[in-house]
Amino acid sequence: MNFLKLTALAAALFVAGPSPAHAQQVALIKLPELQKRLSRNTDTTYVINFWATWCAPCVKELPYFEQVNTTFAKQKVKVLLVSMDYASQLDKKVKPFVAKRGLKSEVVLLNETDPNSWMDKVDGKWSGALPFTLIINNSKQKRAAFEKEFTQPELTAAVQQFLK
Repeated sequence: MNFLKLTALAAALFVAGPSPAHAQQVALIKLPELQKRLSRNTDTTYVINFWATWCAPCVKELPYFEQVNTTFAKQKVKVLLVSMDYASQLDKKVKPFVAKRGLKSEVVLLNETDPNSWMDKVDGKWSGALPFTLIINNSKQKRAAFEKEFTQPELTAAVQQFLK
């Protein structure tokens, strides 16, 4: 490739920025889709964290979930970060937040407006407080719910309990 073509290609990439295929996607999902994911009968351990951009303890512990994603990458562990922000905030707040923090775990925004109508379907013990984390392995019939802010060692230990 000659220098001129290479320069033009580099300029086009610079102006366009990263391709959308490499940008972190944040999908809007409804409760039935989340329930379907939570009930999959696989040997994968799912670590599902319910959080919001306005929740300081949630934001503080997000790097710990990212670390779990990295630490257990070679094992059957999947992290799902479920934003509880309003759907109207997806483009203005949630996507920029996810991009700024470079989150690699899958992020979805739960598009449900009345928490009292669906929270007990996620977990009967959940009062609605954030952060809230579920760790599930359906093939082992193991499930744990945590209505608290994790430290890195606590979260890692909780996940390890599911891998035994």
